[in-house]
Amino acid sequence: MLRRILLCLTLLALPAAAQERHIVVASTTSTEQSGLFGHLLPAFTRATGIAVRVVAVGTGQALDIGRRGDADVVFVHDREAEEKFVAEGFGGPRRAVMYNDFVLVGPAADPARVAGSRDVAAALRAVAQAGAPVISRGDRSGTHAAELRLWQQAGQDPVAQGRGRWYREIGQGMGPALNTAAAQGGYVLADRGTWLSFRNRQDLRVLVEGDARLFNQYGVMLVNPARHPSVKAADGQRFVDWVVSAEGQAAIAGYRINGEPLFFPNATSPGA
Repeated sequence: MLRRILLCLTLLALPAAAQERHIVVASTTSTEQSGLFGHLLPAFTRATGIAVRVVAVGTGQALDIGRRGDADVVFVHDREAEEKFVAEGFGGPRRAVMYNDFVLVGPAADPARVAGSRDVAAALRAVAQAGAPVISRGDRSGTHAAELRLWQQAGQDPVAQGRGRWYREIGQGMGPALNTAAAQGGYVLADRGTWLSFRNRQDLRVLVEGDARLFNQYGVMLVNPARHPSVKAADGQRFVDWVVSAEGQAAIAGYRINGEPLFFPNATSPGA
């Protein structure tokens, strides 16, 4: 459906635009809202002549778009879900591309008193015990999946314990989740890339970081053209190959805000 909509819009555009060589990449909101794609994709287009149209949604939705064949490539951050996507024959092989980390953000007043902790599970237990406001993306994104895993590791069930009281699922991306946390003085799990590019911080602060469980890996995969013949396999593979190449990895490493890198390239061989 998404591909058909994009095709209709293209046909209605100017003839030059209709002839544009392009691929569709289904990706996470963090790659777009952090500004990475604004930096990375023009470099890919200059190198290959292939334009990229991004559909930025949560990782779960991005993988579903790939399952339907409405994208040529998926670029997401939930390894377990990515490996399931490959095992089901919808795409692959999966290539690791880059990583950053998650951070637990909250108000400067910090009613749960977790600031400075490097144990995210203990911090979440303290937040739950304090009944402090928590904003969850609740959107099947990679960040949402990571948040739920961390709650489980903390031995907490925020949906059962706090829904309708201190735990609010908004069903939106990282930017809106941070905006809601800023407005409500709440705690929220964020990817560091989006946090560094976020402007409406008000009194939000990074309170918990550095726990190995906050590691955040991104992977990229071509959607399976054998399952979906409409997939632009050659051009999609060019994107996959470029983003894990020395040139693509250097472009990722070169994206910084105030001198601070948002993502760290770590491309590996297929399946790693």
